[in-house]
This record gives sequence, C-alpha cells and structure tokens, in this order.
Amino acid sequence: MKTATAAGIAGVLERELGSEAVIGPGHERLDDYGRDESPLPEFFPPECAVLCQSTEQVAAVLRICKERQVPVTPRGAGSGMCGGALPIKGGVVLSTEKMQRIKEIDPADLVCVVEPGVITGVLQEQVEAQGLFYPPDPASLEFCSIGGNAATNAGGPRAFKYGVTREYVLGLEVALMGGEVLRCGRRTAKGVTGYDLVAGFVGTEGTFGVITELTLKLLPKPQAAATVLGVFANVPAAGAAISSLLRGGLRPRVLELADKTSIDHIRAKSRYRFPENAGAIVLIEVDGDPDSMAVQMEKIGVACDELGAIDVLGATEAAERRAVWEARRLISPSLKAAYRVKVNEDVCVPRGRIVEMLARVDRVSAETGILCAVFGHAGDGNLHVNLLSHDDPADPAVREKMWGAARRVFEHTIELGGTLSGEHGIGLTKRDYVPLEQSEQVIEWQRKWKTMWDPSGLLNPGKKLPGRKSSCSE
Repeated sequence: MKTATAAGIAGVLERELGSEAVIGPGHERLDDYGRDESPLPEFFPPECAVLCQSTEQVAAVLRICKERQVPVTPRGAGSGMCGGALPIKGGVVLSTEKMQRIKEIDPADLVCVVEPGVITGVLQEQVEAQGLFYPPDPASLEFCSIGGNAATNAGGPRAFKYGVTREYVLGLEVALMGGEVLRCGRRTAKGVTGYDLVAGFVGTEGTFGVITELTLKLLPKPQAAATVLGVFANVPAAGAAISSLLRGGLRPRVLELADKTSIDHIRAKSRYRFPENAGAIVLIEVDGDPDSMAVQMEKIGVACDELGAIDVLGATEAAERRAVWEARRLISPSLKAAYRVKVNEDVCVPRGRIVEMLARVDRVSAETGILCAVFGHAGDGNLHVNLLSHDDPADPAVREKMWGAARRVFEHTIELGGTLSGEHGIGLTKRDYVPLEQSEQVIEWQRKWKTMWDPSGLLNPGKKLPGRKSSCSE
C-alpha cells in the first residue's frame, strides 16, 4: 500500500535533483523499473525511479527517503534473475545505470576504478586493449553491470580458474541509508587492516548500501587461449570425461556442461552442427603460454576420445573460438524464447556429485511432468537447472507446480552438500527457501547484521532473508 509520504516523494526528489533525474508517476518508462529478468509474472510499480549520475545524487536520495521513511530499491542493469531489483514495497527505485565512467585503468598497479553502471563486457574490452584482464564473465556480460555483479557476487564460466567477483573487488565507495558515504578497502594487492568490510558488502544484493564506486583487481592478459568442444552420448559419459581431465591435473579456465535438452534447443541456431546422437557437451577452455596450447588441446582431445566422445572440436583462432562459444551462449536465450515459463535455478553442488545431481533432476522432471534443461559450470559444480513450461505463468496452479518442482531441486541440492545459489543470488524468488540450507540461528545473526546497516529496514526490503515465520513455501 502506498503511504502518504511515498505518494509525494517524486516531487521532493525532482526539486532536489532536477526533473531530468526522476521518472515520476504516469511516465511511460516507469513500468520498466517494476520488472527484471526473474520468472515472476507480477509487476511491482514503484512510485518513481531516480537515475542517479553521481555519488552525491545517490546519497541525496538515501537521505531524503530515510527522512520520509520511504523504501528504496537499488537497481543496476535489471538483469538479475531472482527478483533482487523488484520494488516489492513500492517507494523509490534508485538506478545506477547512468554511472558508467571508467575513472582509471592502471597497468602498473593492476587496478581499475569504475562506477557501478559500467557494463561488464565494456570493461573487459577496455582493459584487454591495454594488455590486461578482468576475469569474471557472467553470461549476461554484454548488458549486466559491474555494480550488479558485485551486489550478487556474480561468477561465470571462468570462475573455475579465476574465481568470482568478490576476489576482484579491492575497494568500495558505498552510500548508506540516510546519506552517509563510506569508503572501505584498499588499492594494494595485500592488506589486512581492520575488518574486511568490502567482502561484507559484496553479495548483499543492495540490502546494506548502494555501491557508487569500485576499485577492481586486474591481471595480465593471458597470451593465448584455446577452446575444445567434446560431444558425448549422455551426461554420465560427459561427467566421466570431466572427472578424468581434472584427475589428470588439467586446470582449465572454463569447464562447461550441457545436457541433451539444452543441445536440442540450439541445433538449428548454432553454426556447429551437432551429431544427431549428441546427449551432452563438455566445453573446455585453457589459456597461458602460446607454446603450450597445442599440448593441452592434444591432452584434452585424447582424454575425450578415450572416454567415448562422439566428436571433438578444437579452436585456437579468435573467430573459431567465438563460433564454439556461440553454441553455449545460445542455450539460455533459446530456452527463454521457446517457453512461456523458464525458471532458472543456479544451484551448486560439490564437483564429485554433479552426475548424481543431474540424475536427481531427471527424477524431478519425471515425477512432476516438468521439462528440465541443465547446463552450467561443471568446473565448480554450478548447475543451471531450468524448469520449463508452455503454460500461463500467471495461472496460480502453474506457479505452484513450477515452484514445487524448484523446491525439490533445492532439497536434492542440500542433500548432496550443495548450496541454493552459486552466482544469481537469493533476492525474492529464493528468499523463503534459505531455511533449507541455513539454521535459524545463522539467519538471525544475518538479520542483526542487516539491521546494523539499515535500522529502519528501508533499503531493498523483503530480499535476501526470510521473515521470522517463513514456511519455506513460495
């Protein structure tokens, strides 16, 4: 319900920041800020959206909204899949999409300083042009933002070798609810002064504060890279190949897996012609010394052949590698285009339990009648389990069925020693399932932590943690 204070907040913000910064009630663009990439059919209209262009503007919004007790929902590119940027309590959406300055790239210190709205792919291009490397590569890198990546601790295929976003955030500037601006962290490669507040902010999904600047660690750009696509008859054969390669000491930067349902949805679109009996693919990418590429590719190819690969395709040239990667990156958008409902859950299990987890997903599919497609980052056990349906997403019965199946996937994940999310975050869609993984004691300490940063509960309310009387049901 819209409060009296929230009802007039757009005018207050316009007077403070200028009308060009505020998308107010009735504006045709305002609806865009009530949706994100999550599978939820609901629309959550905010009272207004503010497109901030500076730390000062962000702080002003948080000050004004704290004074008037108006909820604020931070938003980056709106590419999240868990409803983390949905203004479920109304109020103000605070967007950092216009804060896109790359302030500094320093090859000597191997750092860069950026605003949160910088698109991840753009940053990668800019640093690579200077012989540097920013490894985190979420699938949405062409449109997701660095601030959003930090808010969810995003990963991507290269996380197996290089780690997730948290490993690259050295320092932060954060605006807190009420308008205070906090700078924490460092610029140096090492530093243990005080508590690690930077790590504490990364992954909090905008519930502690709004990131306004990031100092990121860079690496030297690898001299060369090579990609190998192995095609197998089924998932167990692909899993055996993955285990064999890892036991043999291979440390690829990418180790991806996709099942038959995923393959079938990209056959007609991919430049690579999949064999008719393809039941799973393993995509492997290595990098390093150019002289080692041929040796590593030979090792991978031999291992795949010995384990019954139907086909093995190697690529070292940039154009060839892009063609191979095209097949992998087509999977998620192809599934989304083919079904009215696509619930993408990014569970993570120990690497040794991947094949067993895939078998359990097949069991859930058979028992519920819901088609499942699974792909993801086999190197670190992060599997994207996609629940698919042609039915009406607004139908309560369909919703109940889909989220009932999702709960069963979550239960299997926890039974196998896994976690509910490897990189998408918790947001709204997974919030009420957190008690499946964490004890009430652990959850309660996290609530206390949230209260310390946001005593009034105004910043991205209703996200990340369940209410005290959660039934773990959606």
